[in-house]
Amino acid sequence: MKKDTFGINMKKYCRSHEDIMASALSNNEVTEELIETHSEKIKIVQHERLVHLIVTFLVAILVFFLMYLALIHPELGILPLILSLVALILVGFYLYHYFFLENTLQRWYVMLDKAKEML
Repeated sequence: MKKDTFGINMKKYCRSHEDIMASALSNNEVTEELIETHSEKIKIVQHERLVHLIVTFLVAILVFFLMYLALIHPELGILPLILSLVALILVGFYLYHYFFLENTLQRWYVMLDKAKEML
């Protein structure tokens, strides 16, 4: 088994589970255990989404603070501008990942509803 050095790959984790759910729904192989597992995975991804939302807001606040420093205290030079640019790029990546998690959860909610209807 390959060791994940930097944690799990969330996209691969979500796609793998989504493929299992889609297969079970299309083949009418829904069980209580599958619904339970799906609900647990929803909770895991909801937690991940919340953490990313909080971190995104904190990094965005950092961007505004660094821009404030750059505008109000020009004696600091270009360093606050460079740091704010780096933090802004980081916010972009966090937003991208947050929207991936949000869209995944919305698809999973629909899958959960379909699975419950089938059962």
